[in-house]
Amino acid sequence: MTVIAFAAARRRVPLAAGACLLSFTAFWCAQRAADVSMIDLMVYRAEGETVRAGGDLYALRTTEAHLPTTYPPFAALLFTPLTLLDTPDMRTLATLGNLLLLIVFVALSLRLIGEARHARVESALWVSALAVWCEPVWTTLRYGQINLLLAVLVLWDLSRHPGGHRWAGLGIGVAAAIKLTPALFAVFLLLTGAAEALRHGVWRPAVRHACVAAVSFTAATLLAAAVLPYDSWRFWTRMVFEAGRVGLAEDTANQSLRGVLARLLHTAEPGAWWAVSAAVTCALGLAAAVAAALRGERARAALCCAATALLVSPVSWSHHWVWCVPMVLTLGAEAARLGGRVRWTVAGAASLVFCSYALWWVPHGAGRLELDQNYGQMTLSALYVVTAWAFLLAGVRRWRTSRTA
Repeated sequence: MTVIAFAAARRRVPLAAGACLLSFTAFWCAQRAADVSMIDLMVYRAEGETVRAGGDLYALRTTEAHLPTTYPPFAALLFTPLTLLDTPDMRTLATLGNLLLLIVFVALSLRLIGEARHARVESALWVSALAVWCEPVWTTLRYGQINLLLAVLVLWDLSRHPGGHRWAGLGIGVAAAIKLTPALFAVFLLLTGAAEALRHGVWRPAVRHACVAAVSFTAATLLAAAVLPYDSWRFWTRMVFEAGRVGLAEDTANQSLRGVLARLLHTAEPGAWWAVSAAVTCALGLAAAVAAALRGERARAALCCAATALLVSPVSWSHHWVWCVPMVLTLGAEAARLGGRVRWTVAGAASLVFCSYALWWVPHGAGRLELDQNYGQMTLSALYVVTAWAFLLAGVRRWRTSRTA
């Protein structure tokens, strides 16, 4: 029966591949018709040019929006090959690369969830054909962002067998050296190892992965310091603390706790309100992630950690929420496995949130219009945060239920 199922799945793969190619082609045409700027990709190229020219990386202001450098110096080193390409070729290759990364991201998500291997290719193609149209993925490709690359690096580690490969953790460390937010996954692994040691005396796999992540992060950072000593010193002693360089906290695209509080309180800087809420969210989110990992729910554990990182980050632009793809897949898989109208409703509602583009239905743009949003508009511009919080609270509820069972 397994052989028959495998053969049937292989016959369906060309159909799924055709549907995915058709969807990607339509997506490509839609993006070209919208005349997307790929503005962040142009910033990456300018960073690479600054490195090659020996300029001041963090004095850089580029594109018509005068955008600054915000990533650690190691990222700028990785961007230098972009300077070898013409702008049209760079944009084409970046779009193709992101579309391929989307398929890999979906496939790794399905592996983490535990879908049967013989159906993974077919499922990955069908899901990718749909996922490319959700707002975080659309915006990632619109700006030429690197969110899918970072997510793939993280899932490459987390989707491996719990026993682990000796190099598991490398992807998380490199991702954190490019952009700091993924570093929370190393903290999650370390806490999971500590919890496993307390419960069963088995701590090595998760702690080893965390150590590999720390070592790879340190190595990448030291490499950047050796090549770019002045820029490295400036970033780690000053720029890393200047959240305002990234953008305005109240911007509707900022789907983090800080952004929601800024709009709710009608202030550009929510201050202590954000600090307290971020600390509470971080504690609850990591607790839910570790508890899920101890129950063997690897997908939910990874997503609790991802949601926590995005919530507590000072700025989490809507395109950072590409983690919505495995989140919806996990909710759908749980609904298919356990059944129940409520579970299917939750999975459908989460899909609708990330595919509705509702956060852009509110006043936004020049003039800091977000500071004057009414409650209905604030609700629409907080949907990602509300969805993530609901996901975390469901994880906390499972934890309490398992402890009292």
